[in-house]
Amino acid sequence: MISKRHLVFNLSIILIPWLSLLLIGKRSFKRYSFAGIFIVIFEIINHLYGHKRNWWKFYDKRKSFFKDELPFSVGPYMPFSMWLLKISYGNFKKFVLLNLISDGLFAFLFIDILKKCKIISLNGINHFQFFIYLHYKAYLLYGFQYLFEKITRYRWI
Repeated sequence: MISKRHLVFNLSIILIPWLSLLLIGKRSFKRYSFAGIFIVIFEIINHLYGHKRNWWKFYDKRKSFFKDELPFSVGPYMPFSMWLLKISYGNFKKFVLLNLISDGLFAFLFIDILKKCKIISLNGINHFQFFIYLHYKAYLLYGFQYLFEKITRYRWI
């Protein structure tokens, strides 16, 4: 059974990032949404693997991918990826720096806050391994966006 604290947390990590996309603009939403969808699908696959390997532990009993990992995938991942692309696409160093900062904050600070709130804690991996788990996908996101723009640019000529 999901606790009230966990339910409120899940709803907030889904609703707040998606509501922020109202401010990104229609053109940017169209431009970066395919890369966002790609990274969410890839992240779901990663979460399924991490779930199977017990890399983290959710405090609510009765483990369930749908109430535990899935809100992290569909909630902040796509909107945050789209915002990072909007802010830094075309400047790879800026993109990498912003991802290093955001992934580092999540892996080394926010995950400990979630542990204190009794939502999730790392179980089978340490903070640095979790950081690598988060960060390597940034390069896939940027590469996908680059290829997508290259393909769509030639298609319309």
